[in-house]
Formats: sequence, C-alpha cells, structure tokens
Amino acid sequence: MFNHMVEDSEKVDRVFHALSNHTRRGMVRQLSRGECSVGDLAGPADMSFAAASKHVKVLERAGLVNRRVAGRRHLCSLRSEPLREASEWLSFYEKFWADNLDRLAATLEADIAKEQE
Repeated sequence: MFNHMVEDSEKVDRVFHALSNHTRRGMVRQLSRGECSVGDLAGPADMSFAAASKHVKVLERAGLVNRRVAGRRHLCSLRSEPLREASEWLSFYEKFWADNLDRLAATLEADIAKEQE
C-alpha cells in the first residue's frame, strides 16, 4: 500500500512540476486541440526546436505527452490520464476548503445572529 502511494505521489509530483512552467502549460493547451509537431509547439513561444524539445521531454516524463517520429517530424499528442489524476488530487483539497469555508460561514452567521438578539 505505501509503495503504491509513493509511486502515485511521484507521478503527481512530475505532473505538477511539468505544469509549473507557463510555456509547458501553453503546450498542453495547444495539444488539447490535437496532435502537433515539436516545431508547431515551439512557434507560439518563439523558441528553438531544441528548447521546445526540452520542454516536451519534461511533459513526456510526467506522462502528459506521447511523442512519435514520422520521418523527420516529432509528433506529440496529449495524454489525459495524468491530468485526471492531478485533478482528483486537487478535488480532494477543493472539498476540504469548501467544507471549512462552509463551517466558517455558518459560525459567522451564528455570531451575527447572536449580536442582533
């Protein structure tokens, strides 16, 4: 059980690391519209193929991108599973904060009601 949690934690860590960079988030957004070459991904960020390829490698290590070679082109596609796993991790904390904020609101409303008595 513990090893599975560590493995899952490491996967989520790699996804959040990959998404911590605005250039890579832009690439993910671009890939959400369909397969792109590394050159296509480099264009909007005005960077070299080599620089874009380094960003793609980070996305690949996180499991967010599949890369295949077709002739001289490196074609990338988005993998949604790691995003779903990261979203599930975040949703736990979203519920945690929502529950805490609901309790805070109820406490504040009760305090206001007491003051108005």
